[in-house]
Amino acid sequence: MGAAAGLTAPRALVLWAALGAAAHIGPAPDPEDWWSYKDNLQGNFVPGPPFWGLVNAAWSLCAVGKRQSPVDVELKRVLYDPFLPPLRLSTGGEKLRGTLYNTGRHVSFLPAPRPVVNVSGGPLLYSHRLSELRLLFGTRDGAGSEHQINHQGFSAEVQLIHFNQELYGNLSAASRGPNGLAILSLFVNVAGSSNPFLSRLLNRDTITRISYKNDAYFLQDLSLELLFPESFGFITYQGSLSTPPCSETVTWILIDRPLNITSLQMHSLRLLSQNPPSQIFQSLSGNGRPLQPLAHRALRGNRDPRHPERRCRGPNYRLHVDGAPHGR
Repeated sequence: MGAAAGLTAPRALVLWAALGAAAHIGPAPDPEDWWSYKDNLQGNFVPGPPFWGLVNAAWSLCAVGKRQSPVDVELKRVLYDPFLPPLRLSTGGEKLRGTLYNTGRHVSFLPAPRPVVNVSGGPLLYSHRLSELRLLFGTRDGAGSEHQINHQGFSAEVQLIHFNQELYGNLSAASRGPNGLAILSLFVNVAGSSNPFLSRLLNRDTITRISYKNDAYFLQDLSLELLFPESFGFITYQGSLSTPPCSETVTWILIDRPLNITSLQMHSLRLLSQNPPSQIFQSLSGNGRPLQPLAHRALRGNRDPRHPERRCRGPNYRLHVDGAPHGR
C-alpha cells in the first residue's frame, strides 16, 4: 500500500480497479511474469511500465530506483576518458549457435552453452558471459530504441546481456549483486543495406519461423563479431535492467555507430505477434521501456566530444576478438 500512496488519486483508482478485475478473470497470474509494455492485453489488465514497481514488492526499484534505465544521452554531458581500453570479445575460435525465440515481448537469441562467449575491456573490471541477445523495435522508423542520443531515437536497439562469470554462477545471482551485469547496446537504422549478422536472424526463412509467441528456431554458424561496426566509440554509464525487477546492477555500454537493416526486414519484425496463433494479432513492436531520469549519473566515453569530427581510428576503436576464425 505504501508504494501506491504516492500515486495521484485517479492513477491509484485505476490500479486497484485493474487488480480487482484481474483477480476475477481466469487463473491468477504468475507474479514473476505479470508485466507488459502495454497496460492492456486481450482485454485483461497486465501492468505496463508505470505500474511495474507497484504490483510486486520485488520490483520496487522500477518505481523508486535512482539509477534506472534507459536514458537519453546528451553528448555534451559525456566525459572523455582516454584510459578506457577497447572492448574485447572471446569466442574460443568457434561459431555461435543457439535458439531464436519469440518471447511475446522480444525477439530473443539464447546462445547454446558452448561455445562460451565473453566480453571484457572498456569499463568492465571482470569478464562477462553472454546470456541473451535481445531485439527491441518500434512501430515506425526512427523510434523504437530504448536509449536515445541527444533526444533522438533509432528504429531498433540490439542488447547483448551478459553476467559477471567471475563473481556469480548465473544471470539471476548476478542481477542481485554489485558488478553483476553488462549490457552492450547497438542502435539500428532502416537503410538500403543490412548488417550481416542481423541478416542471418532476419532473413525471410528464419524470421517466419517465430511468427507467434513461444515459437523458436535453432541457428548455427553465426559470427557474433560481424554484429559490430568495423570501428566505433562507446558511451558507458551505471544503470538498471530495463525490465522487471529493474535491478540497478548494470554497466551499460552504448555503441555510438548505428547498424542498418532493410525496410523489408523491419516490416518482417513488425509482423511478429506477441500472442500465440489462437489469439488476436498484436504486433511485438513498441517493446521498450520509457526513458528514465539520468539525474547526476556520470556518462563516460572513449571519444572526445569536443572533437566530434574526428573519426574513430586505431586499435582503441575496434572490437578485439580473441580466437576469432578470421581475426579482427
